[in-house]
Amino acid sequence: MSRIDSHQHFWIYQAERDTWISDKEGILKDDFMPEHLLPILTHYGFEGCVVVQADQSDEETLFQLKNAEAHSFIKGVVGWVDLQARNLEDKLAGYQGYDKLKGFRHILQGEQDRALMLRPAFKKGIELLGKHGYTYDILVFRDQLEYAETLVAEFPDQPFVLDHLGKPDIKNGKISDWSRAIKALAKYENLYCKASGMVTEADLSNWKATDFKPYLDVLFEAFGTDRVMFGSDWPVCRLAATYGQVTGLMEDYTSSFSKQEQEQFWSGNAVRFYKL
Repeated sequence: MSRIDSHQHFWIYQAERDTWISDKEGILKDDFMPEHLLPILTHYGFEGCVVVQADQSDEETLFQLKNAEAHSFIKGVVGWVDLQARNLEDKLAGYQGYDKLKGFRHILQGEQDRALMLRPAFKKGIELLGKHGYTYDILVFRDQLEYAETLVAEFPDQPFVLDHLGKPDIKNGKISDWSRAIKALAKYENLYCKASGMVTEADLSNWKATDFKPYLDVLFEAFGTDRVMFGSDWPVCRLAATYGQVTGLMEDYTSSFSKQEQEQFWSGNAVRFYKL
């Protein structure tokens, strides 16, 4: 059974740029590059990955495209572009020659304007992504899920994927509000979801596998097995777990799935969504 990691990052650490990495997260203040990930992917049976932007700059997109060009196991790139830029269409047209560029992401979770995704300029950007055939990764905190639903509903032909389950509060076991939001979001067939980033929403040093089951139950009940994909969130996952622990959690959870359902989760859904 083939495996694709639909969500991980590469960076050469720069303190002045990577201010999102706090002193408590010192393990991430290092370089994480394709040559570091490849042996891990190989060990756990993955044939490829999708790299997702970590910095919000045009340079970041070009950096990841360069990585993808040099390494065949990088099957796709989710870059960054200023969706509100007046010259956005020209920028997107300039990327058309990069076959591995599959979509874009903006770090909406960090915006002071929690509803930025609903502003006219941003929505115009989403419209242009669709015109050029690109996907969009939705990275939000749970307080923004309502806005995400409005966005997804407004663009029924745009492929969206929700990163990290929409960031439920696993550490404190809060589930009801998140569950309602996920069930509402899942009604839209153009939205997929990544089973990624869970361990860093739990108690970093004291999580248990059973902490995640209620959230995964809601996720798969809402989205089914044909719109959820595996993502490690490496190297960020290292704040709470090894790559093997992250994959092990999902191996255990999906062990009761049929062979076809497992293939969809581990590779098929990512391949279909990102057109890998």
